[in-house]
Amino acid sequence: DIMEHCDEFCRDQHGSRFIQTKLDGASPQDKQMVFDALLPNALSLMTDLFGNYVVQKFMERGTPEHRTMLARSMRGKVLELSLDMYGCRVVQKAIEVVEREQQEMLVRELQGSVMKCVRDQNGNHVIQKCIERAAAEAAQFIVDDFVGQVVQLATHPYGCRVIQRILEHCQHAQVAPILEEIVNSTRDLVHDQYGNYVVQHVLEHGQTRDRWSILHRVGGQMVAMSQHKFASNVVEKLLQFSTPETRQTILTEVTGEYMGQPAVLVMMRDAYGNYVIQKALDVCQGADRDRLIAAIREHLPAVRKFTYGKHIIAHIDKLEAHKYAQGRGEPLGQG
Repeated sequence: DIMEHCDEFCRDQHGSRFIQTKLDGASPQDKQMVFDALLPNALSLMTDLFGNYVVQKFMERGTPEHRTMLARSMRGKVLELSLDMYGCRVVQKAIEVVEREQQEMLVRELQGSVMKCVRDQNGNHVIQKCIERAAAEAAQFIVDDFVGQVVQLATHPYGCRVIQRILEHCQHAQVAPILEEIVNSTRDLVHDQYGNYVVQHVLEHGQTRDRWSILHRVGGQMVAMSQHKFASNVVEKLLQFSTPETRQTILTEVTGEYMGQPAVLVMMRDAYGNYVIQKALDVCQGADRDRLIAAIREHLPAVRKFTYGKHIIAHIDKLEAHKYAQGRGEPLGQG
């Protein structure tokens, strides 16, 4: 009889899988029997390697009453569960499926422990789920805790993920103080292995004025940034998501001089800079693209000798062939 050994079954790999499979097609009476047998040990099952999946299954397939009772069993233990490898999955599932009132109860238990969770390999996922699913006012305390610590957290492997979720899901008015800190520290963040992703996120998901603010902070640095492993990604995002006016500002640097040399040559011979040139060729249009191609053509013999030069020439050949087909130009090879 499974009911007599329900706890043991839930903690066994095959038993856990068996119960999960049976729950999909079980009658309400059978579900209730299993739930009644599981509930007394629900809290310890939440942190079990296999038991946590059965609890999650009940949150998905159980009745609203089942979800309510499981959420109640978590009361006072949300932080402890959030820091656990398996418990954090149950907390995330609960935040997804319980009623709004209970969701707020669960989320509120993390107040005062946000930073502990953010820096934890398990807890950070729970904080991300809170931001994604909870009402803006319910998650406000998370945003508040970030203010004044944004740079420190943006350069943290888990903190940078949470900031990205905040930028995605919170209202612009909510994130204004966080955006301000990011913009003010752009020069440092773009060179950081984690911080660069946060700046990229602002460029991709932010407003036009946010992009202008970032460009203003890194103006005059485009060629140097393009040669950096992390910062070069930010330049590519600037090119991709900016207005034509912003692209012209970047192109002025790219087609100008850098430390006494043509900037395009410096970038094309660089392991990272050549990708920025390729991105610029892709996203620039009309006169802007012609201007960049002209700057490259000017140094064609040198470009052909670069390790990455053939990729750029092939890129231009493709673009020029398309223009030629439309009767507006000729391939690079015939120029």
